[in-house]
Amino acid sequence: MKTIKPFFVGVATAIALSGMTAIYAKNTNESNITSKLEAIAKFTKVVNTVEHYYVDPLTIEQIIDKAIAGLMSNLDAHSSYLNKKSYKELEIETKGEFGGLGITVGMRDGALTVIAPLEGTPADKAGLKAGDIILKINDKSTLDMTLDEAVNLMRGKPGTKITLTIFRKGLAKPFKVTITRAIIKVKSVYAKHLINDDVLYIRITNFDQKVVHDVKKILKNNPHVKGIVIDLRNNPGGLLDQAVGLSDLFIDKGVIVSQKGRVKSENRVYYAHEAGTYKDLPIVVLVNGGSASASEIVTGALQDHHRAVVVGQKTFGKGSVQVILPLTKDEAIKLTIARYYLPSGRTIQAKGITPDIIVYPGKVKKVEDAFAIKEAELKAHLRSELEKAEGKKHTTKKKKPAKNLIDQKKLYEDAQLKEAYDVLKALIIAKESK
Repeated sequence: MKTIKPFFVGVATAIALSGMTAIYAKNTNESNITSKLEAIAKFTKVVNTVEHYYVDPLTIEQIIDKAIAGLMSNLDAHSSYLNKKSYKELEIETKGEFGGLGITVGMRDGALTVIAPLEGTPADKAGLKAGDIILKINDKSTLDMTLDEAVNLMRGKPGTKITLTIFRKGLAKPFKVTITRAIIKVKSVYAKHLINDDVLYIRITNFDQKVVHDVKKILKNNPHVKGIVIDLRNNPGGLLDQAVGLSDLFIDKGVIVSQKGRVKSENRVYYAHEAGTYKDLPIVVLVNGGSASASEIVTGALQDHHRAVVVGQKTFGKGSVQVILPLTKDEAIKLTIARYYLPSGRTIQAKGITPDIIVYPGKVKKVEDAFAIKEAELKAHLRSELEKAEGKKHTTKKKKPAKNLIDQKKLYEDAQLKEAYDVLKALIIAKESK
């Protein structure tokens, strides 16, 4: 390997450093100044070395951009450098004018991991699941890719196709799935009755700006329900104020969540209010590995305040706060500035929330009463024979399943929901026996 003689920092750099010395001297001690200047000088030498000797020609602007990108990606999985192109794409995304897959992803242990596919979207219809690892986007490996780079690749013009190579735990080898991009429009909140009118099932797919309004409306239209199941499975999160507002509907006092960082001005504490609280309504919250961010805030707050029993699987563990800080009119950095802390003081980040009752997905094996089945079959047969004897034409009427009802058959197809329902019924009985 060829050794290159080191060279000294240029005159312009030296002047800049001497100017910076005066600035630092006001607020830092002498040793700290020396340390910072040495670090800056080292960085400048590296930049100059790359500019002069790297195999492919690079401008100073390109080198600095790469240096910033490398710094941000090495801080954590959510901090990043937004160049002109990615900053523009972020603006487009916030306006909802983009085609996508309907999938929320994050970095877990260096792997691009599916947090959750949104219900009814192309990713959901293609069968992607929370916990899937995306190895390739089309022909590009994701192993050395930043989160923003991956998201930008998956986004595109509605109607265009994209192929993902997926690794799923439990399968012998990775598989490919081709998905057609679309404009993502998802209904965030809907409600159904569980078995009967006494128990309400509220599904929240993501925390958009209408979640609290919609849940309030549902509860107002169902004043006689004795308990609710809030399903946050595969909910990747969303707006903080909606997570706080939803929690506030069921918690009457105390901290809901706090935000803490190095800069005191960015610290926040969000409290519950007594007015408008359903403080005596029994609640069960359903979560899984696709429940993240705002979903974890709601789940953790209700769990810490003993306002709900949490059922399902451990959540994703996304509890950090990012802000967009512009560098120029066309560039910015997305920087993690704080972490969320639950009422008990525990953090969500990289830890997630462990349910009170762990239940894995699947169907419930139902043991039928053989005698009851035979009796029912006999009655149906005799009824048919009686109609023949009376000269009536035998017709079997098929009952249409109620649109807003989760009946027993549907309940037994979802082991987690079945457990949630059973726990909720026990809570209702315990409340009524007091």
